[in-house]
Amino acid sequence: MTELGMVPATILLVDDDPISIRLLRSILKDDGEVIFATNGEEAIRLAQTQQPDVILLDAEMPGLDGFAVCERLKQDEVTARSAVIFVTAHNDTERETRALDIGAVDFITKPVSPPIVKARVRAHIKLKQQGDHLRRLAAVDGLTGIANRRVFDETLARELKRAGRSRHPLGLVLLDVDFFKLYNDRYGHLEGDACLRAVAQALHKLSRRPADTVARYGGEEFALILPDIDRPGVEQFGGIICDTIRNLKLPHEASKVHEFVTVSVGLALLPGGAEVTSEAMIRKADELLYQAKLGGRDRFIVGDIA
Repeated sequence: MTELGMVPATILLVDDDPISIRLLRSILKDDGEVIFATNGEEAIRLAQTQQPDVILLDAEMPGLDGFAVCERLKQDEVTARSAVIFVTAHNDTERETRALDIGAVDFITKPVSPPIVKARVRAHIKLKQQGDHLRRLAAVDGLTGIANRRVFDETLARELKRAGRSRHPLGLVLLDVDFFKLYNDRYGHLEGDACLRAVAQALHKLSRRPADTVARYGGEEFALILPDIDRPGVEQFGGIICDTIRNLKLPHEASKVHEFVTVSVGLALLPGGAEVTSEAMIRKADELLYQAKLGGRDRFIVGDIA
């Protein structure tokens, strides 16, 4: 089932009874990719890696029961948005209320009715994917199509926490289009907007790793968050950014450094095991960007955060 604006759904079935899993799989096989788990721990692992749209969760299982699984899913930002539907042989108000209180969206009793299961799962897939679509729209910079400042702030805070736990390094890049005001004065604001879009898309193509984030920081300034990158990698990336933007060959006759559009780049590297605030890391990258401008622009400066 794929409607306009929707992507193929992923459905996770969680039940310790293989017969129940086979039945639900046969009912839902045409509604998306169906995966399954036979215990709570396996369900949490699959939910974290596959991020299903809908999870059909048996309430009674040995070890972690469905209620404990649901609580853990809803406490994890990676899995919190999956729609959880409880499936249970018990039909009492207390259990249903408890399920809804801990974050479930629906409650189905066994023996299941295939038409009811299909209708409810389809409805929750649609609601979940519509919500995902609205969140994606809210996360995008309207001019350039890349992540906006809010997403940048949230991502940097999250990656700093992750780097602290994993003791892996983290890179932050701030870059500025050189003499952009002169560009606008010479070519007009419509051409200026087109220039920013071209720079944004070039940066997006450079951010090939899934964890990398490129965002519009503000005005003609862009930011990239580069998890788990070492100093040689940061230095190489700085050179690639400068070369890539210069090679777009966007004419800039008003520039004081080159005939084409160029950028100045500051790259701050947080060593593995170090801990700083988002503000401190941004401040360091901004200082390095300022040094690149003072040094003549169309260049990059790399520095460690002590």
